[in-house]
Amino acid sequence: MTDTLIRDTETAAKPAPFVRPDVRGFLDYLNAVPGPKTHEGTAEAARAMYIAMKDIADPPVGTLGTVKDLVIPGPAGDIPARLFDPRETREPSPVVVFFHGGGFVIGNIDTHASFTAEMARQLDLPVVSIDYRLAPEAPWPAAPEDCEAAARWVASSPAELGRTATSLVLSGDSAGGTLTITTAMALRDDAAAVPVIVQAPIYPAADMNKEYPSFDDFADGFLLTRETMNWFADHYRADFTHFRGSPMVGALTGLPPAVVITASLDPIRDQGRAYAAALVLAGVPVTYREAVGNIHGFITLRQAVPSGAGDVAGYLAAVKDAIVEAEGQRVMVQAAG
Repeated sequence: MTDTLIRDTETAAKPAPFVRPDVRGFLDYLNAVPGPKTHEGTAEAARAMYIAMKDIADPPVGTLGTVKDLVIPGPAGDIPARLFDPRETREPSPVVVFFHGGGFVIGNIDTHASFTAEMARQLDLPVVSIDYRLAPEAPWPAAPEDCEAAARWVASSPAELGRTATSLVLSGDSAGGTLTITTAMALRDDAAAVPVIVQAPIYPAADMNKEYPSFDDFADGFLLTRETMNWFADHYRADFTHFRGSPMVGALTGLPPAVVITASLDPIRDQGRAYAAALVLAGVPVTYREAVGNIHGFITLRQAVPSGAGDVAGYLAAVKDAIVEAEGQRVMVQAAG
């Protein structure tokens, strides 16, 4: 009886989370849309729905100096990729390698092209977006294998890229945030032609072995749901005892400086928080940001949720600062050697 009263009091005392007005408007629209949800259909149907939402939810790609499709040799065949660069030509510089989100099942270069173009403009750097293999056709570990191979290819500055990489910056959202971390780990353990100087995961699924409070708090009604997360996991079939399936089971020491951003209304918010905290404890420099009142997926919702543009700008400003600092340190080490 007493335990029940304590639990009831704790539940009653928990304040409602802050939801921005434009986020609330978008969620009301989304939750009223008839038809099957992502987890209620096939992977093909979910992919089609995701692509159809792109032009409603996100701004146009806009103008760039270079947009070029690439083909990267991978462990199981060619990996499509696309170069976004605000400049037509460029001196040697860091190159960003970006991994799109979508639960390892949906999403592609086009669904994230608006964001990667904006990233290239705001960072004034080339961004190479990777179209890694998707589940269920290619379950784990196909995605991390492709992403590692693609990062190594970019690091080698092949002629097809038309850019000379002095270093790599790894970034991605959601599933792509997880792939950002696993790729950083792989390239820490077996170095590529140039170093990874910054990892910048966006609302990553970093620890799939623990159910954090946010998984319950935002299980339904906030775009990404518990049922959809479970549907993605069933398709992906990852081994969560391996760092490529759940990064936080691996060692974090020696990883590159990180910029981590989460959304406060996200069921996997606490995984991103836990990853940032674990990096600090491992001695890795970290900048942590949280988009308060925003939802999972906000980087590709800037037209539907206009306030998300500020979150993206703040994240990219932090990434730019981290790149400038890390690249400066890299040059000083080279000069000293």
